[in-house]
Amino acid sequence: MYNQGAVEGAANNELGSRVFVYEVVGLRQNEETDKTNYPIRKSGSVFIRVPYNRMNQEMRRITRLGGKIVSIHSISALEQVNGKASFGNANSEVSELATSEEATNSEGNGKATPVNANSAEEQPKKDKKGNTMTQAKAKKGADVPVNTYRPNAPFIGKVISNEPLVKEGGIGIVQHLKFDLSGGDLKYIEGQSIGIIPPGLDKNGKPEKLRLYSIASTRHGDDVDDKTVSLCVRQLEYKHPETGETVYGVCSTHLCFLKPGEEVKITGPVGKEMLLPDDPDANVIMLATGTGIAPMRAYLWRQFKDKERAANPEYQFKGFSWLIFGVPTTPNLLYKEELEEIQEKYPENFRLTAAISREQKNPQGGRMYIQDRVAEHADELWQLIKNEKTHTYICGLRGMEEGIDAALTAAAAKEGVTWSDYQKELKKAHRWHVETY
Repeated sequence: MYNQGAVEGAANNELGSRVFVYEVVGLRQNEETDKTNYPIRKSGSVFIRVPYNRMNQEMRRITRLGGKIVSIHSISALEQVNGKASFGNANSEVSELATSEEATNSEGNGKATPVNANSAEEQPKKDKKGNTMTQAKAKKGADVPVNTYRPNAPFIGKVISNEPLVKEGGIGIVQHLKFDLSGGDLKYIEGQSIGIIPPGLDKNGKPEKLRLYSIASTRHGDDVDDKTVSLCVRQLEYKHPETGETVYGVCSTHLCFLKPGEEVKITGPVGKEMLLPDDPDANVIMLATGTGIAPMRAYLWRQFKDKERAANPEYQFKGFSWLIFGVPTTPNLLYKEELEEIQEKYPENFRLTAAISREQKNPQGGRMYIQDRVAEHADELWQLIKNEKTHTYICGLRGMEEGIDAALTAAAAKEGVTWSDYQKELKKAHRWHVETY
């Protein structure tokens, strides 16, 4: 961990006054990170601040974590201590980006990622000519607000409602929470996340770190009045690997039992990986498990809800959206009535396919997971993916990715196409979006 004194000491010479920002992709679990007993969230780029005298050490550590450095640029440590940028208690250790709260089983719906105070900050991007991109340029046709509220000065929102989403007979506790944003300046767009800082101290006696949650509402909010933001939160529950004791997630439990009128500390928004294309004629494939439905709900509301369409005359969706949704039981089909209403009203533009693992069987007689549904419809999905207007979004448990790739590998091979190579091109074209945990 770096403190102000260390930065000031480094500033005694010109070279030592440099602090570098590494843009890293591909951080994942491996033999090294498996020892920590928690997952590392995989979502686009991670930005890590590194002083000059730790550059080689940090490069080796990133390599051990399976990451790849895609860009490096420098910022002045003197600027940090003079208050031109917030250095705070920044820590380059990616291991502090998550805790055991995010442990989950093969059918879990958990969605949260604790982060260090500055780890979620997104650094300015540059265009091909080396010019810094503005937020508006980062996504054509829309502003992409980032970090309006930071951990050291969060927005204090109030709970408007906290409604259960799991029907009787379902597994676990999943809540739809709506927060009041009036009186603040927290703006966001579909596909972004906000941070929640739970009250209290962690096991080391330090203030709890924030957790990131995907936003489940459109930029206009559930009431389409630009005054609210909504989350879809599952109370995390798992067995401690050593003691066998039942452990409940700190932040998810805090959120799931909040009452209307209570306050919550909110940061953000963050994230540019899961943004919708501006093209109203686009095709959107959505592959979600559990609370990974959150950003998909925001997309579908923007595309199909009457009040949303009225609020967005410049965006009238005419394309095709297909949601493949994996859950353990029918009562766990989150937002079931909303999804069925859209399917009934727009049968030519929206398709809903469920994979209900504890009730349905795959062709081999095992449980029906989302990757089995993808395999079942692989040829059709492949034809759709080849369309240049198609964007694919994956959100939920990381375990589904391997099965999805296997299914599409088989479908693409029928036409002599290597899926892994084709997928790389999709990513370069910003048509393949993944946020798994």
